[in-house]
Amino acid sequence: MNAITHSTTETTRGTALAGKYMTFRVGGEEYGVEILKVRELIGLLEITRVPHAPHGVRGVVNLRGKIIPVVDLRTHLGISNDNAAARPVIIVAQLQTASGPVTTGVVVDQVLEVRNIAAAHIEPPPSFGREDEATRFILGIAKTDKRVVLLIDLDLVLAETNLSLVA
Repeated sequence: MNAITHSTTETTRGTALAGKYMTFRVGGEEYGVEILKVRELIGLLEITRVPHAPHGVRGVVNLRGKIIPVVDLRTHLGISNDNAAARPVIIVAQLQTASGPVTTGVVVDQVLEVRNIAAAHIEPPPSFGREDEATRFILGIAKTDKRVVLLIDLDLVLAETNLSLVA
């Protein structure tokens, strides 16, 4: 691939990813998910543990009469609880699974803001080898205000929890 083709591919990818993102912190790092996936934000409710739930699934909550699974993104991403937030937040998201749409809660340390991220500020994730196992769920990396925001594919992150079996 020559330099012009590579640059065109990156520009096309950035254009496809440009848009509004809900940004949040987990373990001191900043992440972003497409705002269209986010349904609402709620404070941490009482979570009922489910025996033999997939890794990262903290349990279920009763959200206005509807039982939804809750995934702890910190646990799922393998981030230690050393600096866990005193007041975590649940992002209620609408995800696409093999069996159709699923409403899911995702526990994060802190919700920051909704940001409009331009294509010019988005780069592809770096390659770490091993067939990019480390970056498989990172759509792109946004550079904003001297910060780096990892734009993640929440559907893909949570697919690893076998969430379609829970909901």
